Amino acid sequence: MSWPQTFGRKSLAEFLLSRWRGQVPLGKLFWRDTIVAGTIINLAISVFALLSLGAGLPLAAALAVHLLPLPYNLFLFIAVWTTAGRRPFMIAIAYQLAATVWLVFVTVG
Repeated sequence: MSWPQTFGRKSLAEFLLSRWRGQVPLGKLFWRDTIVAGTIINLAISVFALLSLGAGLPLAAALAVHLLPLPYNLFLFIAVWTTAGRRPFMIAIAYQLAATVWLVFVTVG
């Protein structure tokens, strides 16, 4: 099953809880949910924030738009961090470091 089909059959609560509880494989959580989907969401919001700044909205409003996905970003970061923590040390450190770099990139970038 592909991600949209799987997500379409689950409630949002089930989707979020399965990640929070570490029930989603680490590779899927990191690569699909965080790197691909999370980055696309953040890029789209960042473009919208830049467009709103260019349209004359105050800097504070554009910054607020840019930071809208922060709660979801933190959720993904924590989900990857805790799920990775159940793996062997070197694998855990690699995923946790990559998740940290991703969070900084999408928040500051």
